[in-house]
Amino acid sequence: MTPHLQSQLQTLAGPGYADLLRRIQRGLEKESLRITPEGRLAQTAHPTGLGSALTHASITTDYSEALMEFITPVDTGIEESLETLADIHRFTYSQLGDELLWATSMPCVVNGDDSIPVAEYGSANVARMKKVYRYGLGHRYGRLMQTIAGIHYNFSLPADYWQRAWDDAGNPGTLQDYVTERYLGLIRNFHRHSWLLIYLFGASPAVCASFLRDRDTQGLEPFDATGRTLHRPWGTALRMGDLGYNSEAQKGLNVCYNSLDNYVLALRDAIMHPHPPYQAFPAGQNGDYQQLNDSLLQIENEFYSTIRPKRVTQPGEAPLAALRRAGIEYVEIRCIDVSPFTPVGIDASQIRFLDTFLLHCLLEDSPACDDTERALQAANLSTVVNRGREPGLRLRTPVGDASLEELAGELLGGMTGIAELLDNAHASESYRAALAAQQAKVQDSALTPSARVLAEMRDRDLPFFRLAMAYSEHWARHFREQALSDTCRQRFEQETRQSLAAQQQLEAGDELTFEEYLARFFGQYRTLF
Repeated sequence: MTPHLQSQLQTLAGPGYADLLRRIQRGLEKESLRITPEGRLAQTAHPTGLGSALTHASITTDYSEALMEFITPVDTGIEESLETLADIHRFTYSQLGDELLWATSMPCVVNGDDSIPVAEYGSANVARMKKVYRYGLGHRYGRLMQTIAGIHYNFSLPADYWQRAWDDAGNPGTLQDYVTERYLGLIRNFHRHSWLLIYLFGASPAVCASFLRDRDTQGLEPFDATGRTLHRPWGTALRMGDLGYNSEAQKGLNVCYNSLDNYVLALRDAIMHPHPPYQAFPAGQNGDYQQLNDSLLQIENEFYSTIRPKRVTQPGEAPLAALRRAGIEYVEIRCIDVSPFTPVGIDASQIRFLDTFLLHCLLEDSPACDDTERALQAANLSTVVNRGREPGLRLRTPVGDASLEELAGELLGGMTGIAELLDNAHASESYRAALAAQQAKVQDSALTPSARVLAEMRDRDLPFFRLAMAYSEHWARHFREQALSDTCRQRFEQETRQSLAAQQQLEAGDELTFEEYLARFFGQYRTLF
């Protein structure tokens, strides 16, 4: 344990901090493909019984009409958040007919881009903007990449914690700037260590061969003689590599987290300046919108990153404008695979470890990052994505190469004091147990989700598609057999009605043309500085 971390832990052990640690705030966003009983991507419209995907607070869609996204409200209780997510699944299944939710990150059987319907949100300007943005993603990266699902984990500390920490630090600068700088430190450390999350929780070492039909297989190997599954024998999370959410064009985008201004400037410039390869797609000429603009990024959401600094936006406000207005409010973790081994794709033990990991990133010293270190981080992430369980694997560090096992052991060992603090705050042993479960995975890679997926495929003699289908059917039965309480069902039905009414209100209230709406939205970027 470094002296800096030891000092931070001593401070957190002081009076009053236990209550603040119990009030860590979390939110879950879980994506799942709607599929037919045969395991094909659903071609049906978003079920009316689930309300408006544009305005519903809990149930929406991502890129495709078939890619559902379930969102829990901010909560301080882990079990409560998971139960809310389970309730969303139960209600959704009550409206799906014979369709199911796909239980893994890598998709079901797909038949090329034309088989992937882009999400519909209605006729309001904000709805049209969402759809045009998705058209742009399809043109730039192909629609197949947009069928990959994941879990986003939103994490923040309560305002009282930051007030107390700022006071203990001697009130440097403004409170807003202090909070932002601390979150930026967390983000820098997260990038240094996110390969560990990929190793521990990656659950996508294989993919149905239909995903790569007529495409470069990028070195993936057939799983068996049938050729129906492609995989990396030591892979962990293919969705986080070149096969998934990655962009060659964005690799030259130099995004720096040493200051909020640096971050905002880098993304603003990528949104405001044309990118010649994208000029082939119409961006409003003669009313034809196949993308929002021809810049490297249409909007900041297009920037693919394992973590994002976030702030809740005001109506019509661009995310970068919100960050400039009031600083970082929370962070969004974006590298978590959907686990087929749990009902909602994530469980309480994993969340407790994520809290421990993120607090470690926050409390540990976090020096400024440079281009050399960013290249090292990218190399380590790619190595663990593709070869994370390879015996004797070595990763790069600023002082030379070291074994993954050694580096992971040191990292996890440094989290012991944080797990103890959280257990003391909650009068439990659950955080230390969650940490111990991850330490066991480092000692025995067969315990990792990626290894379990491949082992089950071998033991049950199933290709990836059949294994994923079996889990999808299993969890469908699980949720359909668990009836919602009348109170919960009535709440969801009310949310459905309210969301449909809210969409109609938005559509009736538009006073600007779509061109004027976009001009006003993008005008925000010109006035950021």
